[in-house]
Amino acid sequence: MTDELLSLASEAVSHALKLGADAVHAVAADGRSTEIAILDGKIEKVEQSEARDISLKVYAGKSSASISGSVLTREAIHRLAETALNMARLAPPDPFAGIADPGQIATVIPELDLAANDLPDPQALEELARRAEASGLAVPGVTKSAGAGASRSETSVGVVISNGFAQGYRRTGVGLSMSAIAGEGLGMQRDYDYTSAIHFVDLRDPETIGRSAGERAVKRVNPRKVKSQSVPVIYDRRVASGLIGHLLGAINGAAIARGTSFLKESLGQQVFGSHISIIEDPHMLRGMGSRPFDGEGLGCTRRALIENGVLSGWILDLRSARQLGLAPTGQGSRGGPSTSNVFLPAGAQSPEEQIKAISQGLYVTELIGSSVNTVTGDYSRGASGYWIENGELTFPVSEITIAGNLKDMFKTIVPASNLEFRASVNAPNCLVEGLTIAGV
Repeated sequence: MTDELLSLASEAVSHALKLGADAVHAVAADGRSTEIAILDGKIEKVEQSEARDISLKVYAGKSSASISGSVLTREAIHRLAETALNMARLAPPDPFAGIADPGQIATVIPELDLAANDLPDPQALEELARRAEASGLAVPGVTKSAGAGASRSETSVGVVISNGFAQGYRRTGVGLSMSAIAGEGLGMQRDYDYTSAIHFVDLRDPETIGRSAGERAVKRVNPRKVKSQSVPVIYDRRVASGLIGHLLGAINGAAIARGTSFLKESLGQQVFGSHISIIEDPHMLRGMGSRPFDGEGLGCTRRALIENGVLSGWILDLRSARQLGLAPTGQGSRGGPSTSNVFLPAGAQSPEEQIKAISQGLYVTELIGSSVNTVTGDYSRGASGYWIENGELTFPVSEITIAGNLKDMFKTIVPASNLEFRASVNAPNCLVEGLTIAGV
């Protein structure tokens, strides 16, 4: 499959150069997916999709234009290349635009085990969803199902750039989720659990997912409100990755170049406590965000974005690196600077030990809405979870807001020991001191 896609992308690059383009970046992709949803033991949704397309970015001097199409005949590809070149010649110049120099492109392409040949068929997906829903409904206190779903996907890409880069790879994915409802009337609550993986063998079993969703829903029944105050807050690992996401947005090279980040003056400075390092590892085997090379054909490497609390560098693609006068970091994509497999390493304390050390505080399991000012770092999120009293989770809470400033929050983060790799950004439970709760 990737050989065919590389051939299509090569045809586009060759023809655009023949027409007079100065540089060309082509991506041919083939994607297939199946999703099945179950509600109350009945199939609620079956979706299957297949898509093939090619995307071109064509340069005429420092001007460029992008175009894509789904008709992949030789004639159609030639028309796309011609149209893109004509558009590029009319576009305003961008002094920072352009492909990588030949000496910058990746030459060693690692094998990351990103594709499986044992993906479940639609019947197997249906069975997984049914088992997850049945397990959730079997939990005492669960009153109804909000649905269960299972999915599979397969994507192949071929990337060809006129600087000599030509590589492709295949990626697969499987997922399973269940959402349960517990309680009655105004005390009714919903919760969920999910699992996703590159290989089917790495997926958690459906009974565990359903049971976990049901138990979580039951624990949240009849939530209370709490009075406004400042307390320590523990973010459950399901939502703690959002804190890391705010960091990634703040050190994105595009934001730094625009001057719209609250960390724009913080390079080389202490941003977190000295016990904190935050790592990106794009070459993690079977990683949910792994990639053998970045979207601009540069090699990816493991790096510490935060090292012993110090901000060690920006997330850069070619354009933002040129704007800032820095070397690119192999973090480019078609949409700008991006990361893959970022994680906050586990800390020494268990989640139970963190809770036990708090006399009064909040354990957050769900965040709702977002009001985060990327320029100032001001942070405000709707939240629900559990109240901590004398070292124990005592009762569920909801309809509260937690607020602070990310600069201050980053400096007090203490990770727990329960790190799991479930997504492209991962963190264990995180304790953050001194947040303000707006309640009753």
